[in-house]
Amino acid sequence: MALIEWDEGKHLVGVEEMDHIHQGFTLIVNRLGETLDPSIFKSLFIQLLEHTQEHFSTEEKLMEESGFHGCEEHRHEHARVLKQMSYINEKVQTGKIAFGRAFVEDLPRWFDVHAVMMDNALATYLKETGFEIALGDTATDIIADSPPAPTAL
Repeated sequence: MALIEWDEGKHLVGVEEMDHIHQGFTLIVNRLGETLDPSIFKSLFIQLLEHTQEHFSTEEKLMEESGFHGCEEHRHEHARVLKQMSYINEKVQTGKIAFGRAFVEDLPRWFDVHAVMMDNALATYLKETGFEIALGDTATDIIADSPPAPTAL
């Protein structure tokens, strides 16, 4: 069962780089929700952390370069989530998988609100101002590098 049911009305913001990143995030979260193997869960959680760091870095670069007015609030939310995710990753990597599962099960609710409220505001601003995105293939590379779907044991 997918933890995040992809909903274009919520998760697509109309900025290709951001949309690709959201798709990659959804893919990793859903793989974490599906796997029963602790070693695969550990590996996927590291990938989630790395993907989220890249995700947030890309958004923050867009905010800074475009002069987005909500940059500080958005950046604080990113810092809060990364701090919590890093802490949970430490637990997961020492074998405390239940911490990671509980965290991952809460991510869909957070992602829905974050995408609709914060990311959509940024995307709307970028589109309204005609900001040209020149980030390269960062988001596409993240999707291409995602792991194959794990198999349950």
